[in-house]
Amino acid sequence: MSLSVEDQLAIQQLYARYNHAIDFGRADEWAACFTADGVFSSGASGEFTGTEALSAFAKGFAERIKARHWINNLVLEASDEGAQGSCYLQLLRLGGDTPASILTTGVYEDTLVCTPEGWKFVRRTVTPDA
Repeated sequence: MSLSVEDQLAIQQLYARYNHAIDFGRADEWAACFTADGVFSSGASGEFTGTEALSAFAKGFAERIKARHWINNLVLEASDEGAQGSCYLQLLRLGGDTPASILTTGVYEDTLVCTPEGWKFVRRTVTPDA
């Protein structure tokens, strides 16, 4: 089983929309990257399940920090349910008049499904390197 080129491109766009949404404080748009019962899990922040909790997390994140999520080395594999994804994360803190600095690095591990609205995260787990 493999993912079509169209599916791979659509998933890459999901990853980009996710990063843009949280970096620009669009909490509802970020939460919409997940299924209605989707889960975001972070060792640093905890676990958030469902659209309301996801949106609240993203809103709080944007209020606490100005950041840029930078991902690379995306690997996608088809699964019986949809797809598994993994990529490296570099989270940059924006400092106003000072240059951006690396806040953390880590790895995302993702479970994705294709819904009538397009590809979405079912579960996204970020594991910091430190």
